[in-house]
Amino acid sequence: MREKTIAVNVGSAVIGGGANVLVQSMTTTSPKDIEGSVKQIIELAGAGCELVRITVPTLADAEKLKEISEKVRAAGIKIPLSADIHFQPRAAFEALKWVEKVRVNPGNFGNEAFPPFVKEAKKLGRAIRIGVNHGSLSSRILEKYGNTPLGMVESAMEFLAMCEAENFDQIIFSLKASRPREMVEANRLMADRLKEGGHKPYPFHLGVTEAGEGEDGRIKSAVGIGSLLIDGIGDTIRVSLTENPVNEIPVAYALLQAAGLRKTKADFISCPGCGRTLFDLQSTTVEVKKRFSHLKHLSIAVMGCIVNGPGEMAGADFGYVGAAEGKVTLYAGEEPVRKNIPQTEALDALENLIKERGKWNG
Repeated sequence: MREKTIAVNVGSAVIGGGANVLVQSMTTTSPKDIEGSVKQIIELAGAGCELVRITVPTLADAEKLKEISEKVRAAGIKIPLSADIHFQPRAAFEALKWVEKVRVNPGNFGNEAFPPFVKEAKKLGRAIRIGVNHGSLSSRILEKYGNTPLGMVESAMEFLAMCEAENFDQIIFSLKASRPREMVEANRLMADRLKEGGHKPYPFHLGVTEAGEGEDGRIKSAVGIGSLLIDGIGDTIRVSLTENPVNEIPVAYALLQAAGLRKTKADFISCPGCGRTLFDLQSTTVEVKKRFSHLKHLSIAVMGCIVNGPGEMAGADFGYVGAAEGKVTLYAGEEPVRKNIPQTEALDALENLIKERGKWNG
């Protein structure tokens, strides 16, 4: 079950507070490339991204956020924008004027600049992400704790103390690493620290930073983000891929669906097949997906035989199960309702069954 966290308002979106886990990404353009940045934000929004972060290395970059934000809103895009700040407090203050959320890294932002920054964020109604990265901890933290998950937590806690001193709670935490094990350990430690210290249950942003590209990036992200989502930790996620950022969005939604947190497409359950399989399982599964993938509210099972099929597909709305050579039995829930149908007729029969049960259009 998902941990209860406080609601953090980020423009028109809410992170935490029981809201859906929010999917975000980041532009790969320089803010000085205003048109390129706007184009990429629009593309991300069109792909289903719910918050876009923009890197802001300098004050000059932060000043470009005004025009970027204006052009994005003029295009009818309402999703919130976030600025990513590292070494430049002046850039952070400027960014607060134009975007709904600003991420700062305690490892390189500077403790002395943070309290006045928190005051300004509170005044303007902005959210802050305290984003700690493994590998960019301050020298003082490194000396005391080493480059460890505990060091990451201690770094985040220092900045939390400064927020709480200003009675500011519009905070999101992220503790990221390029290796899933360290990322998972750091977030679990942080969640425990907040509980043990009697702090508010702040939302968490999850991500495996520098996860890579292709299969590597997807698997690392699934291991790290997925482990924490199953723990109940996480209110917003970013799947970091060395690819066009638009590619991150379907992976994020698939991850959330696998964790049982978002339903964005039909859910298909299929066995791997074995010597008992009574039909071409691979091609049949492809055909079932092609025919029924638009029914995002449904779960449909394709099982090769009746030995494990009915039990293994428990929880599916409908089932397509091998009954004998060339024969299929269709299930509605756990009930076999069309027995020993010729396989050549089974897909049409499944469609008719779904329609009869009033499930075709949701």
